[in-house]
Amino acid sequence: MTKRLDDRIILVTGAAGTLGTAISSAIEAEGGTVVRSDLAGRPAMDLPLDVTREEDWQHVAAEIDRRYGRLDGLVNNAGVVSLGDVEQTSLAEWRRVMAVNADGVFLGCKYAMPLLAKGSSPSIVNLSSVSGLVGGANLAAYNASKGAVRLLTKSVALSGARKTPKVRCNSVHPAFVEGDMVDGLAAATRDPARSKERMSADIPLGRMARPGEIAEAIVWLLSGASSFMTGSELVLDGGLVAR
Repeated sequence: MTKRLDDRIILVTGAAGTLGTAISSAIEAEGGTVVRSDLAGRPAMDLPLDVTREEDWQHVAAEIDRRYGRLDGLVNNAGVVSLGDVEQTSLAEWRRVMAVNADGVFLGCKYAMPLLAKGSSPSIVNLSSVSGLVGGANLAAYNASKGAVRLLTKSVALSGARKTPKVRCNSVHPAFVEGDMVDGLAAATRDPARSKERMSADIPLGRMARPGEIAEAIVWLLSGASSFMTGSELVLDGGLVAR
């Protein structure tokens, strides 16, 4: 049987983390070829990539062009989270979060676009967050960065719609996802176990998202099943922003 991503070449950033691992596995399960990228030294990566460095993106794009001659999908998954309100957040921390979460997505879209123009039904998926839709008092830098991803996605979608072939671009907005990022957030609190319980309790469905649930949605956005969807937000939050 034909799989949804047969013969498609897809670059995933932040592929060494919990969500990146799940996304990569889901793409492969649907017949896609994954180019895994993350910081140098991370295990089982195909290409080293610091998403904040323009020269790294240039190298990755050139290497993908050399190996495959095209790109059919890009998942801008790399991201960091930071706790702190506008007074507590230092300028250095603000810049760090914006560099990874916003600059990294911008550079990914910029340098992948020529390769996607050679691809088959090309699609970009940008990982934003429910924190790109609603604010949190202690998420100043994270809110700003994920909000930037949401609107950059719309600009890229409109630009991509002018191309031949048309390049679709959508953003994904998860709530808390089980794994390394939530573990890191909880570890920064006085009572990590209690913090996780509160995160889950704040979601109407009463639990965090599983990495595989987010990965499945991303596969759908990469596939032809979502062929008329671009410039949109896919919200996967267990009802969190429905209030």
